[in-house]
Amino acid sequence: MIDTTVFQDKKAVYYTLGCKLNFAETSSIGKSLKDAGIRTARKGEKADIIVVNTCSVTEVADKKCRQAIHKLIKANPGAYVVVTGCYAQLKPDTVADIEGVDLVLGAEQKGDLMKYLGTLKKSEHGEAITTATKDIRKFSPSCSKGDRTRYFLKVQDGCDYFCSYCTIPFARGRSRNGSISDLVEQAKSVASEGGKEIVLTGVNIGDFGKSTGETFFDLIKALDKIDGIERYRISSIEPNLLTDEIIDFVSSSNRFMPHFHIPLQSGCDEVLKLMRRRYDTELFASKIKRIKQLMPNAFIGVDVIVGTRGETPEYFEAAYNFIKSLDVTQLHVFSYSERPGTQALKIDYIIPPEEKHARSQRLLELSDVKLKEFYARHKGKEAVVLAEHSKPGMPMHGFTENYIRVELSKDRAFDNQLVKVKLGDFSSDGDSLMAEILE
Repeated sequence: MIDTTVFQDKKAVYYTLGCKLNFAETSSIGKSLKDAGIRTARKGEKADIIVVNTCSVTEVADKKCRQAIHKLIKANPGAYVVVTGCYAQLKPDTVADIEGVDLVLGAEQKGDLMKYLGTLKKSEHGEAITTATKDIRKFSPSCSKGDRTRYFLKVQDGCDYFCSYCTIPFARGRSRNGSISDLVEQAKSVASEGGKEIVLTGVNIGDFGKSTGETFFDLIKALDKIDGIERYRISSIEPNLLTDEIIDFVSSSNRFMPHFHIPLQSGCDEVLKLMRRRYDTELFASKIKRIKQLMPNAFIGVDVIVGTRGETPEYFEAAYNFIKSLDVTQLHVFSYSERPGTQALKIDYIIPPEEKHARSQRLLELSDVKLKEFYARHKGKEAVVLAEHSKPGMPMHGFTENYIRVELSKDRAFDNQLVKVKLGDFSSDGDSLMAEILE
């Protein structure tokens, strides 16, 4: 039994780095602390507790984690400091050695942070509590809203793929998930709070069912039946796990939006083999073709990594031309980062940083062209937008069913409302379409 009297009148500050999954988990951590009497520190207040949820997808991410920890400790002297997340799991001793850090929790312990807080007494050296990656089994439910209208529902965690460049399986453990019945109840709770849009998130969501004997297709069918939730979006899903039945279902569903995010990583088969990916360009192209046949206006975002070991100039050109040929909407471009312990380090051919940057810029320019063309095709069309509040005095914004960002009126009465609009020209910054509310 946790003695919560020590937590009364305490204030906490939270800082999250990395993916939407981390934000969902931080939200759940914050709720558990709030239930124990710990409130979130207001702007300008010194916090008694600092919670940092870290990322470790690249070397740059590690550096940002360390910088964030130092900055928060400096801004909140004497606070009890807890660090968790992927960086904490991968380098617990390194994090524990940071001056001012009191507690480091691994992936298995993250969901039970309250259990480890103790009396909040500062110590001379941080304590690291982790579980070996092979023994991580726990699935910690998480759902976050943040300051927007959409919710992020964690449905799966961990990964069994062990791609040659990636440390995520070591940071988060093997694939595991919540049960469909539990996730349905969480979605119903969102509906009861007035939530209208849920993004399904995880590390490898298409692999859903490893720990419950269910499937991702079973999950989306069950969620589709919940009254009150108007929109679902599927976050990143591996192309080999994006089955035809899932695509077909989304095309006929009123609640699952025509919006896909599919990691490609490279458009060259030789590089995909070096990466140990589980598909080739032919399979990827077939998935894009099927989506567009059934949903011509679907938004398709694609992850691409440039400069991986072994990506010769010829391989990059092949990848670039393949990606250019695809009817996709936007590219999320990442420069390869060396990660200790990965199999990619055994590949000899190394790309210089300046060449990585040049390749990245070419793909970003291609992405900009594709996104602008996609937006331009929708000018003059009608759409339904879920309106989101913005800063006072600024126009509201929102997204169409197929994820076009639109700028609305300044009337905040439309917040969290589905409104019918007519799409106009590009906004002044070029990142949105102007929209006229029709009802």
